[in-house]
Amino acid sequence: MLESRQVGTSRNLTKRIVQELGQAIVTETYSGDAPFPVEAELCQQYGASRTIVREAVKMLTAKGLLKPRQRAGTEVLPESHWNLLDPDVLRWMLERAFSIDLLIDFTEMRISIEPRAAGLAAHSSTGPQRRAIMAAIDRMFAADEGKDDALEADIAFHSAVLLASNNRFMRQFTDLSEATLRFSIRRTNEYKGVSRASAIEHKRVADAIVGGDAARATKTMYELIQGALDLLLTAGKQPARPELTATG
Repeated sequence: MLESRQVGTSRNLTKRIVQELGQAIVTETYSGDAPFPVEAELCQQYGASRTIVREAVKMLTAKGLLKPRQRAGTEVLPESHWNLLDPDVLRWMLERAFSIDLLIDFTEMRISIEPRAAGLAAHSSTGPQRRAIMAAIDRMFAADEGKDDALEADIAFHSAVLLASNNRFMRQFTDLSEATLRFSIRRTNEYKGVSRASAIEHKRVADAIVGGDAARATKTMYELIQGALDLLLTAGKQPARPELTATG
């Protein structure tokens, strides 16, 4: 039992170090004037063993934020090297000074993935998966009446659709999507002048999926995300993007 608690404590400390150092790197706390601390400094700062510090640095290296150099300390890498598909990295980026360009870039990626996921869900989702989608819609309508959390319900819907695609790569997109939706949904709702996403618009997508209409599911999901993208482009004073053809 004692050994189990010690392992849990070590994991929590490693997680804390990764979180704090990751945020510091992304917010450019470390730069040429403030180089990344050496191992001994990190051990002292966090009261951690070398093993724990090395594990944290290893995890940040895997995310593309750091590059250990033999006998030359640890190099902080520029954004071009970061793994932007890592939910932690994306969340840290969203937590720094607000960048509408980042939300636009991510929404453009969503529009290339989620409509297809909706079409696949209409074609091959299981009964429990379809019920999960409709349960999220019920939560969205409940949120309209103040009986649920609108943001959590919206995220639950998009996650359920991605999972129901039964495409192993699209299913992996759920954590990344959730990390960004927590920021983008609030922004797009502000730009629309409403406090929550439209349950009716989302229900159109859900009805098409449950009805097995892949073409309509693809089209309605595309229109839903295109609407969010248009709001972001307008707010960012950027020109409209060429629209892709939404097909099943």
